[in-house]
Amino acid sequence: MKLFTHKKAFYILWSGQSVSLLGSGLTRFALMVWAYQQNGSVTALVLLGFFASLSFMFCSPFAGVVVDRLPRKWIMFCADLASGLVTASLLLLSLHGELKFWHLYLAEGLSGAFDAFQSPAFFSSVSLLLPREEYARSNAMIGLAKSAVQVVAPALASLLLTVSGLHLVMSIDLLSLLPGLVAVLLVFLPRAERTQTGMAAAGNFWHEFRFGFRYIFAHPGLSGILLIFCGINLFAGFTYMSILSPMILTRTRGDQMALGTVQTVMGIGGILGGLVLTLWRSPRRKAALFTWSTLISFGVCDFLTAASRSVVSWSVAGFLSEFSIPFMVSPFYTLWQEHVPADVQGRVFSVREMLITLPTPIGTLLGGLAADHLFEPAFLQPNFLSPLVGVGEGAGMSAMFLLTGFFGALTGLVGVLLPAVRRLDEVSD
Repeated sequence: MKLFTHKKAFYILWSGQSVSLLGSGLTRFALMVWAYQQNGSVTALVLLGFFASLSFMFCSPFAGVVVDRLPRKWIMFCADLASGLVTASLLLLSLHGELKFWHLYLAEGLSGAFDAFQSPAFFSSVSLLLPREEYARSNAMIGLAKSAVQVVAPALASLLLTVSGLHLVMSIDLLSLLPGLVAVLLVFLPRAERTQTGMAAAGNFWHEFRFGFRYIFAHPGLSGILLIFCGINLFAGFTYMSILSPMILTRTRGDQMALGTVQTVMGIGGILGGLVLTLWRSPRRKAALFTWSTLISFGVCDFLTAASRSVVSWSVAGFLSEFSIPFMVSPFYTLWQEHVPADVQGRVFSVREMLITLPTPIGTLLGGLAADHLFEPAFLQPNFLSPLVGVGEGAGMSAMFLLTGFFGALTGLVGVLLPAVRRLDEVSD
C-alpha cells in the first residue's frame, strides 16, 4: 500500500509540474516575441538565455547543499512560488506600460536561480517516491512533458498573442502555477534514509559544497557519462541549437513555412520517442542504451541533416534526431538515481546540472561564429565536400553537421568502449 501511495504521489507531482511547465513555456515564447518586436536584435534574445544559464550555473552548487539539508517538498514549493512572483511582477510592469529589456534580463536571471533549487529537488524526489525499476519510466515521462511543451507552447502562445496579447499569456501562466503548487502540497515526500556516504558528506557548509564535485570525480563511471553528456550538449549547441534554423531558412530562401514544418515534425519525434520509452518501462542495460543511442543519433541524424536539401529530408532527419533524444536523456538520469545515495543526491545532482549546462551556451556561441566567419565563406566555392553538402549559401552550415556527426558519434563510441561506463550496468544488475 505504501508503494502505491508513493507512485500515486509521483503522478500527482508530475501532472502539476507539467501544467506549470506549459504555462512557463507560453510566457517564455511570448516574451521572446515581444522582445524581438521591441528591439529586432538577435543578440538581445540570446542574452535572455545567457542570463538564465549563468545564474543557474552559479547557484547550483549552493542549491545542492540546501536541497539535502531541508525538506525537498518545501524547496520545490518555494522555488515555484518565487518564479510565479517574477511572472506577476512582469505582468504588472507590462500593464502599466513600464516593461523594459533589463526587466527581462533580471527576470531570466532570477528564474535560472530558482530553477537551480527546483530541478535537483524534483529529480531527487523521484528516488524517494518510486522503486528502482520505475526510474527510467519516470524520467521518460518528464522528458515527454518537456517535448510536448516545446511543440504546444509556441503555437498556443502565438494564437493567444494574436487574440489578446501579452497580458493574457502571462495571466494564463500564473493560473497554470496553481496546479503545480497544489500538487506539491498534496504529496508526501519521505525523508531520505541516512547512509554512510551521507554521514561522510556531513559537515560545515563548504565541506558539503565541495562534496558533490568530489563524489562525481571519485566515481569513474559517473564522471564518464557526465563528460559524454557534456559532449552531447556542446555538439548540439554547435549545430542544432544555433544554426539549424538559419540553415533551413538560408537554403529555402527564407521560407518560414518550411522551417515551421521541420520544427513541428521534430517535436512530434520527441513526443513519440518519449512515449515509446515510457511504455518500455525499464531497460536493463541503461549505460549501453545511453552510449549506443548517442553514437547512432549523431552518426546517422547529423549526417542526414548535412546531406539534406529538401523539407522532407530535413523533417526525416529532425524526426529521427528528436526521437532518439529520450533514449539518451532518460537512461543518463536514471543511472544517477540508481548509483547516488538519496541523502546526497541534492549536492551531486546540482553539480551535475551545472557542469552539463555549461557546454550549451559555449557551443551555441561557437556555432554562430564558425558559421559566419569560417564555414559559410569556405563553401561559397566548390571543395571536396561539395558533392555531399553542395555549394553556396547554407552549404557551410550543412558541413558543420558533418563535423558534429563525426565527433558526436566518436563520443558515443568512447562511451561504448569505456570499461568504467560499462560497469555501471554491471553494478545496476
